[in-house]
Amino acid sequence: MNRAYYSNRIPAFLSESRDEILGILLKKSAFSVEQTQRDAWLKEIDILKKVLVNRTGSIYFEFSIPRMGRRVDVILIIGGAVFVLEFKIGESRFDTSAVDQVMDYALDLKNFHATSHPVYIAPILIATGAAEVQIEVSATPQNDKILDPLKINAHQLGIVLESVLDFIDDKNIDNVAWERGQYRPTPTIIEAALALYNGHAVSEITRSDATATNLTTTSEAILKIVRMAKANSKKVICFVTGVPGAGKTLVGLNIATKNIDKLNDLYSVYLSGNGPLVDILREVLARDKVKRTKEQGKKIKKGVAFSEVKTFIQNVHHFRDECLLDESKPPFEHVAIFDEAQRAWNLEQTRKFMLSKKGKADFNQSESEFLISCLNRHRDWAVVICLVGGGQEINSGEAGISEWMKPLFKSFRHWHVYMSSRLSESDYATKETLTDLIRRPNTHVKEELHLSVSLRSFRAEYLSNLISQVLDLNIVEARKTYTSIRNRYPIVVTRNLDHAKRWLRNNARGSERYGIVVSSSAERLKPHAIYVKAPMDPIHWFLDGKEDVRSSFYLEDVATEFHIQGLELDWACVTWDADLRYSSEGWQYWSFQGSKWSHVRKPERQKYLKNAYRVLLTRARQGVVIVVPHGDSNDHTRNPKYYDSTFEYLKSIGLEEI
Repeated sequence: MNRAYYSNRIPAFLSESRDEILGILLKKSAFSVEQTQRDAWLKEIDILKKVLVNRTGSIYFEFSIPRMGRRVDVILIIGGAVFVLEFKIGESRFDTSAVDQVMDYALDLKNFHATSHPVYIAPILIATGAAEVQIEVSATPQNDKILDPLKINAHQLGIVLESVLDFIDDKNIDNVAWERGQYRPTPTIIEAALALYNGHAVSEITRSDATATNLTTTSEAILKIVRMAKANSKKVICFVTGVPGAGKTLVGLNIATKNIDKLNDLYSVYLSGNGPLVDILREVLARDKVKRTKEQGKKIKKGVAFSEVKTFIQNVHHFRDECLLDESKPPFEHVAIFDEAQRAWNLEQTRKFMLSKKGKADFNQSESEFLISCLNRHRDWAVVICLVGGGQEINSGEAGISEWMKPLFKSFRHWHVYMSSRLSESDYATKETLTDLIRRPNTHVKEELHLSVSLRSFRAEYLSNLISQVLDLNIVEARKTYTSIRNRYPIVVTRNLDHAKRWLRNNARGSERYGIVVSSSAERLKPHAIYVKAPMDPIHWFLDGKEDVRSSFYLEDVATEFHIQGLELDWACVTWDADLRYSSEGWQYWSFQGSKWSHVRKPERQKYLKNAYRVLLTRARQGVVIVVPHGDSNDHTRNPKYYDSTFEYLKSIGLEEI
């Protein structure tokens, strides 16, 4: 697939007129092109025609990076290097955001474009109006053949090309082979939502290699079930499982964005009880809508953009409350996608809420049973899609997926069931009802409904296995798993939070996001300026830039498992408090109340605490630093023995201390 608006061998580019090249660029553009963009292209063409005289290689204008929803201004393949050029026509300054942008393009190619893995990549920011600057070619500390971004004016481009080629002294790249290289991205959920919302297919923004069940395959299997339900006027519930980071949310968003038009019979709504996730997705899509509309020379108010987004991405509790207003009227949508379905409330929690918040004293349904009943109001057909994560229940009243199954025996025996073959695994907590469900008429087991490999971390696909082994105290297997991934996915430990912050900043490149995450019950980290009860805004924390003190980059505000579940960072600092302590007898579970720690004895609360650390330790795509403080012998609430055993346990797995 040709991913550039214009591509050619450099000699052929030099022989074509600027108007011919501009014509091709205009023809390939999906939108009407403003005069400023035309002028920018002409300026770039003129600069490159002067610089590339007597050069061989290939040139690509407007090279697509679907994962980021962006296009690289120009890519050059010359000698043994890939040059990534970002032009800022008329600019005299090198903005930090522009430097990050060109580095992000380089990182995308290095990490996700197969034939770019082994070659040198040189990101170059060209501010055409800038003063001449000193040129110094150097590699980044990661030593992965990405050079530090070079910031130059237009007149220095030829010198920079020559300097890079002298620096790398590598064999020539096969241009044809490079073009044919497979693009296998693993986007963050925010990047994926943006790309899908803007019309990219899931196959464009996700990897499709043989090591994982293809997200496209899973999505198509679900869409086939939806079409069958509509064609045959059936009511269906579908259980999709997956390991943490496998792309369950992405599957749900793919279904929703494919059927975003309300005039479409298959119009779908994506629902999640994860408030921060819903708020962040809505905000980022609304911001992007405003930005893209502006780039097309039009205007749209953010409120209008936001209202468009919130119709197909909703908080499940708001959807539930809307259905309560008229208990006979079906919802507008025939297809409802429930993300993190295992977190739906049990009967006790739902009844308590309905009594205290809605004044309903006789409510007798769990949240999952009520939600099924809402879709059941349709006279013809309906589909409920449950996206299920194993070991992800983190809050009081979260019932697990078995609570969705009980109503299928009690009130909805006529519903058809399509289920993942992996619901039998212990993480999904369905042993009591699973056997009966499989024997139930109209139940179908489909392998395509399970996503088995984590795509969150493109560097370590088996991170979720490692964290499960660590938390299950399976130290022998944990050592083996860590040995297999340590060269691709660093996990380090330290007793010093400042060391951890320095590690994050030194490892992150471009706009790679990093931040501190902690357990919501980690209440004795206050001496380290970490207070979990302090309010933080997830939208600012996840979406705003390095200059904003509210962003994760500032390493001041922290996120808990409730803020970060379903989302990702590139690099994470997990600061471990004395709420979960290692001992020779197993994990000890504690809660800080008043001025002292108290044992957590209820198995359900112990599970929530353990799962909180499971969530925290699986959020990072590229690497993790774990901080276990020293404690303080003069503070009875931070006795060093509360922390030392946990630190030694983590080190015994083989984690490097920094």
